[in-house]
Amino acid sequence: MASKYRPQIPGCIGDLNKGPTYITGADNRLLYANDNYCAFIRKPKSEQIVYIFVFLLATICLIPTIVLSIFLVFVFNISHDLKIEILGIFCFLCCCLGFYAVLPELYQNLFTRRGAPIIFNRKTNKVYINESYFFNLKFLKNPLTYIHPNKKRIKEYDWANLHGVVVHNFSRYSRNSTILMVCKPNTNKTIDHIMLDPLRNGIGSYLVWGWVNNFMCANDLISLNDGKYKWEQETQFKKDIIKGQGWPEWMIEAFNATTLDELAEIKQKHHVNA
Repeated sequence: MASKYRPQIPGCIGDLNKGPTYITGADNRLLYANDNYCAFIRKPKSEQIVYIFVFLLATICLIPTIVLSIFLVFVFNISHDLKIEILGIFCFLCCCLGFYAVLPELYQNLFTRRGAPIIFNRKTNKVYINESYFFNLKFLKNPLTYIHPNKKRIKEYDWANLHGVVVHNFSRYSRNSTILMVCKPNTNKTIDHIMLDPLRNGIGSYLVWGWVNNFMCANDLISLNDGKYKWEQETQFKKDIIKGQGWPEWMIEAFNATTLDELAEIKQKHHVNA
């Protein structure tokens, strides 16, 4: 199904509607929630370990393949057979493309810390992320970014400019991901992407989106004690998940802002440009 957001992500199944919904289920992705904000994990440790192993193995396998393709052209091809040269060059180009695709995934899992939480404040309608540079699903990457594998983006977004889509992963196991399309205000033009809920089966692809929407609409269908940390454990949550991860001090205060005026005061106090 085509998405109304352009440019469209390959594998898009459909756009998701905002507002109250009966489809909800935080599952084990909800870390913490209170009356002001909630925090969702996007990279469970078990999945992270598996993907590190898979992409590290792929990287290791690509290195000898590149060396062999070079040897095939310049060492073993004594007779200068054109077909062998074409085969060697083709293998070399395919391996380079493989590195271009695999390395960001390896970096993302190696340098993502504490699940890369995403924070939703329903009083100010702001969303906060602190994540690996490669978490934003950009397909065309500047090669120079590979020199800085632990580079992060730490940003504040308006909930009104984030729109959900479900994307298929093209595998036989039919697992889907929920992506937040970052659009220019009052348009469908996509300027960035944020991963919300990666790799779920069937109806599970919609549960976190449903929970977040009910939370942002203050819907009674959700319970604020469904997370790993209960309502009264905010201090412990921030100590375990937020502290030491490079979150700006103003942003941590902004999690609990109850009005836009209060948010403006926090930014002014910390000399942050609005």
